[in-house]
Amino acid sequence: MKLYFKKIKSIIQQHKLLKIFLILLVIVMLFVGIVILFISPITKYLIEKYDVKYTGRQIEMDLAYVNPFTGYIHLKNIQIYELNTDSIFFSADALNINVELRKIPSKTYEISDLTIKRPRGTIIQNNKEFNFNDLIEKFTSKDTTLVEKSPVHFNLLNVNIIDGEFYFRENSIPISYSIIKVNIETPGYQWNSDTIQSQFSFTSGIGKGDVKGAITVNLKNNDYKLAIGIHKFDLNIIAQYLKDLTSYGTFRATLDADLKSSGNFKSVDSVTTAGRLAISDFHFGKNPDEDYASFDKLTIVIKELSPKHKRYYYDSILMEKPFFKYEKYDYLDNLQRMFGQKGSKISEVKADDKFNLVLEIADFIKQLSKNFFSSHFTINSFAVKDADIKFNDFSQNEEFNIALNPFSITADSIDKNNKRVHVFLKSAIQPYGNMNIALSINPKDTSDFDLHVNVHKLPATLFNPYLITQSSFPLDRGTIELKAEWNVRNGNIKSDNQLLVIDPRLSKRLVNKNLRWLPMRIIMAFVRERGNVIDYQVPISGNLRDPKFHLRDVIFDVLKNIFVKPATTAYRMEVKTVETQIEKFLSVNWELRNSSPGSSEERFINEIVDFLEKNPDAKIKITPQVYTNKEKEYILFFEAKKKYFLTSLKKNSQSLSKEDSLQVEKMSIKDSAFVHYLDKLINDPLIFTIQEKCKRYIDSQIVNAKFKELNNDRQKVFLSYFKNNKAENQVSILSSESVIPYNGFSFYKIDYKGEFPESLLKAYRKMNDLNNAEPRRKFKKERKKSGGIF
Repeated sequence: MKLYFKKIKSIIQQHKLLKIFLILLVIVMLFVGIVILFISPITKYLIEKYDVKYTGRQIEMDLAYVNPFTGYIHLKNIQIYELNTDSIFFSADALNINVELRKIPSKTYEISDLTIKRPRGTIIQNNKEFNFNDLIEKFTSKDTTLVEKSPVHFNLLNVNIIDGEFYFRENSIPISYSIIKVNIETPGYQWNSDTIQSQFSFTSGIGKGDVKGAITVNLKNNDYKLAIGIHKFDLNIIAQYLKDLTSYGTFRATLDADLKSSGNFKSVDSVTTAGRLAISDFHFGKNPDEDYASFDKLTIVIKELSPKHKRYYYDSILMEKPFFKYEKYDYLDNLQRMFGQKGSKISEVKADDKFNLVLEIADFIKQLSKNFFSSHFTINSFAVKDADIKFNDFSQNEEFNIALNPFSITADSIDKNNKRVHVFLKSAIQPYGNMNIALSINPKDTSDFDLHVNVHKLPATLFNPYLITQSSFPLDRGTIELKAEWNVRNGNIKSDNQLLVIDPRLSKRLVNKNLRWLPMRIIMAFVRERGNVIDYQVPISGNLRDPKFHLRDVIFDVLKNIFVKPATTAYRMEVKTVETQIEKFLSVNWELRNSSPGSSEERFINEIVDFLEKNPDAKIKITPQVYTNKEKEYILFFEAKKKYFLTSLKKNSQSLSKEDSLQVEKMSIKDSAFVHYLDKLINDPLIFTIQEKCKRYIDSQIVNAKFKELNNDRQKVFLSYFKNNKAENQVSILSSESVIPYNGFSFYKIDYKGEFPESLLKAYRKMNDLNNAEPRRKFKKERKKSGGIF
């Protein structure tokens, strides 16, 4: 019985202990809950109350959760404001922190996890000032006194930034840029480790493209290793920085890259890079529709690029379909109009010591490549494919155009260890001609090279805008051939250069107030040889810094022509007569903006009429070859000058007399009063040429109507010769072709069906005899290659 009561008593005591334990447990749990319950709002209250005092910034949040027993901290919808404004500097949907409390007694402060969800931050720059400068100043210690303290260790581990958005604004340029979907993951930093590793990815916020990569940084010596992949990344930010360097213009391009680099943040030269870099859809120009420079794709494959070790090893460099346009105006050119006279806008940015990403990239590339030629370099394959290089000159009285298209450059095995590097340039010249250049250079010495240049089948009439401006005389025939052989050793030149102009012929003088006059017929008599060519050899010697041009051949030929050519006048007149006879039987030239044939053309038209009358079975086909662009330019100029003339004299178009028309014809398109009137009327700073100004002044429908009327009048005038002699049924006029004629003028191409005029056949036989005899035989091959006299 006693044992039984003892057992009951023991059970009761155990239940009391359990009850006490449970009560204590509940009390502890209530205490913990109360602490957690109250410490979280207290934390939120204290942060929001003392935020300005300790950070200088207002801080707000929806919720703060703090567990003082586990070290877990959670802040929901936290917002940090800009200094003294209601704009948000930084915000995040959630900030989660795990603090290792057990390590604090050992003076090791460790955040074992830090996660920021959907952070959004804004960086604002105004010249050299940033919107976070106050924070740097606030948390920078001002006490530089060294006080010996016991060591304190700090660890920041497992940092994750999830789906962030970061914005950058530069107010002085201005720049507005952003990156979104920013994700950063890193094991973090430990006090006893020098390196930090992290992986990152983000997407362009104002365009397409994404970036992924990994970076390792040594915090002690600033060494880094970077692996980065860029996919179709929009380079819109470049366009924004260009606005600070240019007066106008647009830019776009995309970037792809797969690179591995290592180096040191303190030294640009320390970088070592390998991988692939590609820039695509590059466009830079006046506006989105008018490029000054562009290319489809530039691909660079790098084996090793290391300026510090003087190694530049490229597998390939390939540029596809590059385009470049250079235009010259009455004042400056398209590049100086854009970047300021002699690059003044660039100089202004540099003088202001303003940060500009474009200039920084340019300096970076310059720094990387400054030791290129003194280093060891290889490029296994180098090519520029299907380039188009244009030059337009609007500074003359009419537009001048020439282009290299398609232009290509190829070079294989560019290696400094090679004795020679061979580069080949090949291009068609638009509208006519070809160019071939071969360069053989010593890669160890750029003053040691061989150069061969061959330009052929280039029409002399192409340069009429310059000839007309300087002399008043255009050419209506002529082919230019240019050959150059350069052998340069140690900078010393040995060069033979030949300029050959085959069958140049002057046309009728143009009378205009703004045209200079030169006695071109006398000049041509001196410079043109008996074989109706201009053939000069101009050797060059000396060195690259001080070349010597030897003009002995030029002077000797001029003197020879003075004394020899008078004795051969009869021969030269015979050649000219035969050439003219062949040409006029095969074509009828039209002066620009004129519907009446010249006296020489009229005489030969009548000869063709006589031939058809005598040969009823013979027929001719006429194909109008119309120089559309030049004809419309001349019509535009005349109509613009006429409208200005009538406006200034307050006349109407019906009262325009023949004397008035002649006065308008002679008026220069560059007349200062006329240009000033157009500038004031149009008032557009982005119109640089007289052609564009006249197009704004004259409706295109007027020009098109006048052009159509001109072609109809020419056809009526031409057919009238045949109708009057009842031979019109033997003539058929085909559809006109818009071309750039080799002779620089619109013309009617004549094809004979059936018999040929005996005079034409006789002239052909005579010309064949003349070409096979001296002095024309010497240039027979060149004439045949250039198409003869046409």
